[in-house]
Amino acid sequence: MKFLNREAFQLETETLRVTVLKEGGHIAEILHKKADVNPLWIPPWPSIEPSQYDELRHPEYGRDVDSKLICGIMGQSLCLDIFGPPSNEDLSHGISVHGEGSIAPYDCAIQDGELRLHSVLTYSKLRVTRTLSVDDEHVRIEESVENLSEVERPIGWTQHVTLGPPFLQAGITQLRIHAKQSRVFEAEGFDSGGLVRGADFRWPYAPRRGGDTADLRIFAEGGRTASFTAHLMERGSHPASFTAYSPASGLTFGYEWNPSDFPWLGIWEENRSRQNQPWNGKTVACGLEFGVSPFPEGRKKMVQRKTLFGEPAFRSLRSLERISVEYSAFVKQGPPDATGA
Repeated sequence: MKFLNREAFQLETETLRVTVLKEGGHIAEILHKKADVNPLWIPPWPSIEPSQYDELRHPEYGRDVDSKLICGIMGQSLCLDIFGPPSNEDLSHGISVHGEGSIAPYDCAIQDGELRLHSVLTYSKLRVTRTLSVDDEHVRIEESVENLSEVERPIGWTQHVTLGPPFLQAGITQLRIHAKQSRVFEAEGFDSGGLVRGADFRWPYAPRRGGDTADLRIFAEGGRTASFTAHLMERGSHPASFTAYSPASGLTFGYEWNPSDFPWLGIWEENRSRQNQPWNGKTVACGLEFGVSPFPEGRKKMVQRKTLFGEPAFRSLRSLERISVEYSAFVKQGPPDATGA
C-alpha cells in the first residue's frame, strides 16, 4: 500500500496499526487507533523514496551529507553500519548519515500475521533481517545482522526512534529512563540549548552553561532548542527501556530491549533550531536512539574512542558472524506508573 507517497506494508489489530516503509525499512507509524495518535515522527516535508533522490533535482532537501536520508526518513530508522556522519569513501558510494541500513531497499512479505523484511547491504556487506509482530499493546521485533565479508568489521548499530507532534510537545512531553552514567555530546552542534559540552552528569539533571541544570525528563524544558546526551543504561534483572508520556494525548509510549545488546541510549532534541533546508526552523522532534554506540560520531571516531564509562563504543562482527536481537515497542492509554514503567 501507499503511505504518504511511499511504498509500505501494514500490520493491524483492533488497537494498533503499524506501518513499515519498503525503502529504508523505517517503522513510520505505530498508530493507537482509539486515540488516533502516532507517537512517531512524521517530518513536515514531503517524503520520497531514497532511490529517487538526486541532489540537482531535489534541492528542497538541502545539499548535505544527510540529504539522502532526510528525504525519506520517518519514525524509527536503522543506523547501520555507522552511527553519525559518513566518511569521504562512504559518500563516494552514495552512503548518507547513519549508514546504508536506513536508505536500502528491503524485500517485505506478510506471512502468518508477521511482517518479514530482508536486505543485503551491498556496500557494507551485511545481511539484515527483521520480523515484526503486533498485539494490542506491543510491537515485537526480532532483528539479525550478518557479516558477509571475509574480514572482521567494526559497526555502529542503533535503533533511531524519533518522536514527533502531536504526541511530542516542547515543555510538556515527559521522558523516563534508568541510566547509570550520562554525558553531553562533546563535539560542535546539538548544544544551542545551553548544555555544557562534554559534561558528565547523573540523569536527569544536565549542567547548563551559567551554573544551573536542565531537567531532561521534560522534552525541551526551559526553551531548549537542541541537545544530544548519551546515557549508559542500567543493567540488572529488568530490560533497559525508555518511556514517554504525552498528557495531551493521554498515551504512554516506549521501547524496551536487552542492555547487553544495546547498552547506550542517545537523546536528541530538536526544537526548531535547524534553519537550513528542509528543517527551516519548523521541526520538533526527539530521538531516543538505543544502540551499541554512545554518540553519532562516525566509524573512525567511534573506533578511536574504544570505550566510554568502561563500556565499548561499537560492536565488532567477525567474518560470517550473525548476531540476533529482540526488542519491543509498547503503547497504552493512561500515564505510566510512579517508576515511569
